[in-house]
Amino acid sequence: MIKSFIEDTTYKDEDFTKVRLKKAEYENCIFEGCNFADGYLDNTDFTTCQFNHCNLSNANISHSVFNEVSFSFCKLTGLHFEHCNPILLSLSFDHCSLILASFYQLQLKNIEFTECKLMEADFTEANLSNARFKECDLNKVIFEKTNLEQADLSTAVNFKIDPEQNRLRKAKFSKDGVVGLLGKYDIVVV
Repeated sequence: MIKSFIEDTTYKDEDFTKVRLKKAEYENCIFEGCNFADGYLDNTDFTTCQFNHCNLSNANISHSVFNEVSFSFCKLTGLHFEHCNPILLSLSFDHCSLILASFYQLQLKNIEFTECKLMEADFTEANLSNARFKECDLNKVIFEKTNLEQADLSTAVNFKIDPEQNRLRKAKFSKDGVVGLLGKYDIVVV
């Protein structure tokens, strides 16, 4: 089945929880204030699209393509990005809630998170080299066998990263943030 091609279209305040977004290739589209919560975005392609003030919590994104897609002020709770198509995956997040989101084993070089809440998100075995976490809350985020080489966590807070279980060469941390690297040793820094 050939997918429809939709470009340069803006969807505003649409509720896609009742009627799903058409499976198609979307290019240069803007989704403003749309609700996709618990809905279906599977097998859909998004290229240079923007999601602004949208709720995508627990949406099914299996086999979807996200190429140069930005999310701003969105709720993405419980989203499983590892189920989307990893080819051409390119994402950015600004002021988003990504609580319990999963990025398991994804290639996310140069990804940028700005003022996001990533609490309990899972980055197990992900490649986050050169990633930027600007003023993000990383409380209970899972970093296990994660490549964080040259990543910038200098303004991130509440993270705990085991240096023995993750690659951290040339990663940037603030002096206060270094405490997040020592958690497993149960020491007190004063």
